[in-house]
Amino acid sequence: MMKKLLLLCVLLSFSAYAIAFNFTDSKGKAQNLSAYSGKWVLVNFWAPWCPRCKMEFKDLNDLDAIPNFVVIGVAMDYGIDSTSITNIVDRYNIRFPTVIGGGRRDLDSPALQVGPVDYYPTSYLYDPSGKLVMFIPGIISKQKIKDFIQ
Repeated sequence: MMKKLLLLCVLLSFSAYAIAFNFTDSKGKAQNLSAYSGKWVLVNFWAPWCPRCKMEFKDLNDLDAIPNFVVIGVAMDYGIDSTSITNIVDRYNIRFPTVIGGGRRDLDSPALQVGPVDYYPTSYLYDPSGKLVMFIPGIISKQKIKDFIQ
């Protein structure tokens, strides 16, 4: 009960951040929340130096393979050389769209369109109507997300 109350408080406090994001992925394709109307959308912020982030790539690929579910990865805090992102994407066979996002504290950071990213990984889940329904600090649980969307 206490965890549910805490999650509700966190969601309410971040609701001011939840806007329709507009990203461009590493392949030049626009990634907009409105384009995924009718689908669950998980925006996952990660960094190439983060070992916990790498642990969840397989589960993120699995979630992205679910019909009516989309994962958008936002790679952050990679320094001046974004090739580290493409190396990670290739090494871990990341199949979901990846946004090369710069630094989380940059004035144009993608995080400003979604919500605070205090550490990695951090994820935000939107329901099929585009409403923010879950903030996930830390590693995602594929099974908990699957249960939630059922």
